[in-house]
Order: sequence, then structure tokens, then C-alpha cells
Amino acid sequence: MQSLRLRAILALAVVLAGLAFMLPSLPGVKGSSLSDFLPGKGISLGLDLKGGIHLTLGVDMKTAMDNTLARLGDDLKSAAREQEVFILRPTVQNETQIEVTLLKAEQKDGLEKVIKDYTPFTVEESTPVDGDKVRYVLSVSPQYRSEIEKLTMEQAIKTIRNRIDQFGVAEPDIRRQQGNRIQVQLPGLQDPERAIKIIGQTAHLEFKMVDDTADVKKAVEGVMAPGRELSVLLHRQADGNYAESPIVLKKDAVLTGEYVTDAQVRLDQWNTPYVSLTFNTRGAKVFTDLTTENVNKRMAIVLDGKVYSAPVIRERIAGGSASITGNFTREEARDLAVVLRAGSLPAPVTILEQRSVGPSLGQESIDNGILSAVVGMAVVLAFMVIYYGFGGIVADIVLCLNIMLIMGGLAAFGATLTLPGIAGIILTIGMAVDANVIIYERIREELRRGLSATQAVAEGYGRATLTILDANVTTVIAAIILYQFGTGPIRGFAVTLTLGIITSMFTAIFVSRILFDLYLKKRADNAKLSI
Repeated sequence: MQSLRLRAILALAVVLAGLAFMLPSLPGVKGSSLSDFLPGKGISLGLDLKGGIHLTLGVDMKTAMDNTLARLGDDLKSAAREQEVFILRPTVQNETQIEVTLLKAEQKDGLEKVIKDYTPFTVEESTPVDGDKVRYVLSVSPQYRSEIEKLTMEQAIKTIRNRIDQFGVAEPDIRRQQGNRIQVQLPGLQDPERAIKIIGQTAHLEFKMVDDTADVKKAVEGVMAPGRELSVLLHRQADGNYAESPIVLKKDAVLTGEYVTDAQVRLDQWNTPYVSLTFNTRGAKVFTDLTTENVNKRMAIVLDGKVYSAPVIRERIAGGSASITGNFTREEARDLAVVLRAGSLPAPVTILEQRSVGPSLGQESIDNGILSAVVGMAVVLAFMVIYYGFGGIVADIVLCLNIMLIMGGLAAFGATLTLPGIAGIILTIGMAVDANVIIYERIREELRRGLSATQAVAEGYGRATLTILDANVTTVIAAIILYQFGTGPIRGFAVTLTLGIITSMFTAIFVSRILFDLYLKKRADNAKLSI
């Protein structure tokens, strides 16, 4: 008696918890005052149900490697200087090599020791040049390059996710694909154009020195000194558009956005928005040294390959802060601060594919999915009552509880319901009564052997439980493999299938047994059981 009461209390607690998580998903409850007292925010709908936008992004891995090698070259120069070994600023040759010039040949052993101890480079070539100087070509291994590519993709995915989170898109689906590509799905997006701009904006921030001695006209024609590049300086016009003028920069960045820890929108004395940057400890030191060594020279602030401002360094700037000006609008400054605060992408990202799913198509999918689920469930409910009588009624009750627990579980775990997920629920409806069929057929066998109703129920559940567990465990294993290796739609199907199997075992084995025990407790032990 006490065991039955405890089991009933446990089952009731689980059912009530599932109901509480499911209720916010209902149209009449969602957004009402009642939803404020319920846990969770209801079930999130996927892109195929809610509509939204699908993007495929390509990551420019060449630029990522060039930036990494440039940074390693700066680290090499700093480490060599600490050992009183002096080299010219390293230059990137290709995606695996940099070139370094040693100023004094007698320091050759010292430089090679620094290279070995402080960098992943190996010496490919060393050639005497200009008398006492030595030219080195350094390279990284293919394994190191593969590791950088892996880290670049991980950082890109993390950065994009941070930007989307700040933009306020619920339940985004962001995953890596083959060929240095990233898939982004944004269900229910209300402002797709702005989101695409924020996601696609590399926000690759660089500080480069301006070469004011260069002939801009010749540079436009393609004639430039080694280590120089032609860029464009943006000037905001009265109509809000930007005009461009050519500017020659030193190719290697002296500081990048990876050292930025915060970015905020500020207003200057004319109420014009600008973006204030704060560097980390290392970035602050580099920026201080940079401004100390380049007083009265122009430094360009380059964002995604375009120069937004190129101020003259009037004095040493300490404190680890800088600013980006460019006559921004408030929204432009706010969006720029968002992407810089969320993190600079490690390399430029291009949108390879853009596809929108309209809400009308999503609603049609929902309606068709719900219709198929209702029809399938109605057929199963009717069959069980006709074939098993009272047992069919019990099976129908636990089947309804099972569907409710699936929906509550999806809401509780923050899963996203997709169209394949609805297919998984429909499959679960058929599979859920399978356990009841096994139990009921076993009970019928025991009744034919002459056992009482109470004994037949006990034997039926006892002997059928192990078979049910074996059958469902193998299905769960297959669903887990689908989730692990499948893409978005396949994973949606695997989630609902796994959750449905777990809840169906709970309702079919545990809850239905409680209903039978309560029914038999009210009747004489020798009463007939309609099953």
C-alpha cells in the first residue's frame, strides 16, 4: 500500500513538472500573466517551422595564417631584442614562411637559439646580404598550420555565436561544415539584413602605420615599395554615404583587434558617436610602445581592410585605450561596438549562401505536422480501446501523458522543435503503445493459465519489462549516433525520438502499472480484467 502511494506521488510529480514546462508553449498561455509563474519559456521552433534565415559562411584561411605569422614574427622580434639580438621587422612571404633580416652576422647563433626556444619556426634558409647582415627564411610545419586552421574555425564559430547572442536571436544553430565553412540558421529573425551585416562583418581590426613618403598616384598605378599596400580612407559625406580616397600603408599590422577587451559607444564634444576601445595588458603595452616610437607619424585604424581614420600620433599614449572615429551614426557605432566586444573574427568571412524561409511556409509545415500527429494518434487511441478494452483506456491515458512529457521535456532542456522532430513525435506515438501491447499480451497469457487478475498483472509487467528495455535501449543507441554525426534536421529527429522513448518507457511501465494497481485495489482479487 505504501509502495503504491509513493509510486503514485512520484508519477504525479513528474507529470505536473512536464505540464508546467509544456504550458508556456500553448498559444493561449504564451505571453499571458500565467506564463510569468511557469518555468521555462516554452518550446523553441526551428527554422523550418518558424521561418528565418539560413547562411553558409566561408572563412578566408589564407588571411588567418598571414595574421598568425605576422604576430609570431612580432613575438620573435621582441624575444630577440630581450636577448640583445637585433633584427629588422619580419615580413610574411606566404602562408607558411616569414623573412627576417639579422643586422649583425656575429649574432647568428643567438638568433637561432631564440628561434628554437621561443617560436614554432624552423630555419629554411640563411643567406648573407649587404655585408654584415643575414637574411633568414623561417617556416612552420604542416601540423602547426593544421592546428591554426582548427583554432581559427573554433574562434570564428564562438565569435559569431557571441554576436548573435548580443543581437537577441533565440536558439541559433551554428555549426562547422567541410571546406572551412560555417552554417548559421536564425529562426524567427525579424531584421535579417542587419543581422547579416553584423554576422558577416569581419571586424578584423588592425593598426597600421601610414607611409606618407609614398607617391599615392604611382601606388594607384601599382608601383609601390616592398612591404607597402594600397588601401582606401573613408570620408563620410553630408548625405550619409562614404567617399573613398587612396592611402598607402605599411603592409604589416603593428596591433590587431585580438587585444581588445571592451568596446563602447561614446559621444564627443559635438555629440558625434565614436567607439572607445580598451586593450588587455599585453595590448596596452604594445600600444604604448607603438605610440612612443612613432610620435608625429600617422597611424591608420583599419577595419575590414578600410581605413576609418588615420590620426597623427602627437605624443605617447598610455593607459591601454584608443578610439575609432568615422562620423558614424548611432546605430553604426552600436553595431561596430557589438562585433568588436563579441570578438574580432580571426579572418575575413564571406557569405557563400543566403536563404530565407518565410513564416507562411513554416506555419504550413506546423499545420501539416500537427494534422498528421492528430490523425495518427486518433487511430492508435481507437484501436487500443477496441482491442484491449480497459487496458486500451489505460494505454490511451499514458499515451497522452507521454506526448505531454515529450513537449515538456523539449521545453525544459531548451531543445528546438523542427519538422523532422515532429516526425519523431509521430513515430513515438506508434512506438509508445508497443510496450503496452507486449505487456498486455503477456497478461492475457497469464490469465489463460488461470492466474488471478492481480497475479497476472504482476507477472505480465515483471516478465515484459526486460524485453521492453532491451528493445528500447538499442533504439536509443541508434538515436544517439544520429545526434552525434547528423546535421540539424537529423539531430532534431534524434532528440524527439530519444526523449519519446524515455518518456514512453516511464509511462508504459511505471505509470500504467500504477493505474492497473489502483483499479484492482478497488475490486475483488477474483474480478475479471477486461484486457
